[in-house]
Amino acid sequence: MSNTLPVVFIHGFIGTLDVAGYDSPHAAPDLLGYGQHQSAPPDAISLPGQVEHLRAFVGARFGSGPVDIVGHSVGGAIAMLFAHTYPEYVRRIVNVEGNFTLDDAFWSASVGRMSPNEADAMMNRFRSDPLAWISGSVTAPAPHLREVAIRWLAHQPASTLRAMGQSVVTTTGDDNYAAILEQVFDRHPVYLLSGEHSRKGWNVPDWALEKCAGDHTLANSGHLMMLDNEVAFSAAIKRFLAE
Repeated sequence: MSNTLPVVFIHGFIGTLDVAGYDSPHAAPDLLGYGQHQSAPPDAISLPGQVEHLRAFVGARFGSGPVDIVGHSVGGAIAMLFAHTYPEYVRRIVNVEGNFTLDDAFWSASVGRMSPNEADAMMNRFRSDPLAWISGSVTAPAPHLREVAIRWLAHQPASTLRAMGQSVVTTTGDDNYAAILEQVFDRHPVYLLSGEHSRKGWNVPDWALEKCAGDHTLANSGHLMMLDNEVAFSAAIKRFLAE
């Protein structure tokens, strides 16, 4: 099979996953509640709902042929659920610090417990100083990241984050979630990508380390490794998908 299948990048809990400089065929769709889909009602926003949204997107953009999938953080969980529900649409998966357990949902879970007013107030605080907000998640904050932070914070309303946070807890806390992930590892090559400074906080089970097709940690990077070093991030993905 050709190694030039299109790649679908699935963004995480907040912001986007548009990988600058990724020059192979790819797409980075907005999930429900994000970007051009911000008007989606909160009761339609869930991880299973995102799976169906992605199936429609992939089918419309790339037809019935398989694609490679890269999912970051909550997007990693969505990527795995998509591969489990529609295995024929997926060749390989790069799981970028995606949720394996409830312990990986510390922030999304806290937002899911907020009232609408509390979530709005949180977003207003972040938007009042976007560089300070994003600096807490990158290794070497740089002035240009202020514009990235502004764009990411405008990409979704607080209501989307509340709905996603609630669904992350419900889905990843389900007793069958680990078994679903393991089935995906059994059917597809799954690669694990992490940042040096965030890897210890990623709750990857031993069976996933044993079954994964590859495991790489980017030096001098954290959870937002695509902002720490977009060149190294892109290169790691290309190496995985070219194997």
